[in-house]
Amino acid sequence: MTISLAPFVPSQQDVVKKMLELAQVNENDTVYDLGCGDGRILITAIKEFNAKNAVGYEMRDDLYKNTTLKIQKEQLENRIKVFNEDLLDANISDATVITLYLTTSGNSRLKPKLSIEAQKGVKVVSHDFDIVGWEYAKRENFGGHTIYLYKIPDAFSTTRKRRRLSLFSRKRNRR
Repeated sequence: MTISLAPFVPSQQDVVKKMLELAQVNENDTVYDLGCGDGRILITAIKEFNAKNAVGYEMRDDLYKNTTLKIQKEQLENRIKVFNEDLLDANISDATVITLYLTTSGNSRLKPKLSIEAQKGVKVVSHDFDIVGWEYAKRENFGGHTIYLYKIPDAFSTTRKRRRLSLFSRKRNRR
């Protein structure tokens, strides 16, 4: 049984643009939106940021069908692909930017997948909910929203380094 990691609440268009700006999306990027809802991040990445490709995963049939129709209407099928699948099963190997608008618990469930499968250099942008235990590269407050930018592997290697330094300093203080 597939469990939703967030209710469908669309990001406002100005927040979508800010997320993609923060990730510095450009013509070299393949943007993945995990839980893509109505496809607005995917379409904006292509039309306004000229991303090379965009890929979305949406498990709700109704949202998937509507997003597919929007993409066809915009004639973007050659640059945007959407899968009607669980985002935890997503193949993220081609991603250079991954966008999220999940809950904190949803991000926590996704974190191991991102840690293992996202390539070095991938930027992860999360709307309103942080990834607990990861160090963000940037956090920006925007119009009542918070946008977090993480860079792989720095997001989690920084945390590990701090833990090691903390353990080291505790050992030195015991001497």
